[in-house]
Amino acid sequence: MSLVPAPQTSGSEEDAQLIDERKRKRMLSNRESARRSRMRKQQHLDDLLSQVARLKEENSQISMQVNLLTEQYARLDSENTVLRTQVMELTDRLRSLNSVLHLVEELSGMAMDIPEIPDPILKPWQHACPAIMASANVFQC
Repeated sequence: MSLVPAPQTSGSEEDAQLIDERKRKRMLSNRESARRSRMRKQQHLDDLLSQVARLKEENSQISMQVNLLTEQYARLDSENTVLRTQVMELTDRLRSLNSVLHLVEELSGMAMDIPEIPDPILKPWQHACPAIMASANVFQC
């Protein structure tokens, strides 16, 4: 085996080789840094896309809940309107019955305990006869 002597280089050539080696290392380092940066950006993008999908699903569920609650509110509001109308009708009938009782009281001379009927609109929590329960069909003619 013959050994080939390394070519003799001058100092400026050595400096140029060192500079080239540094450039090469810096270039590799920059490429690796850029690769890591692209990976971080891709991961961030993936995270954001995942978050968008999750938030869309959550938004859809909330929207369905809002729709269900809106329908429920409409039903209850309609039912309340019917009940208020029934209260007014029953209150009017009770007033008529009380008038008859007052007339009977006057004509018979017997004292009767006839309670006052509160105005259901002004004081809906006060009921003249809380034990009376009526359905919508009870007094239909």
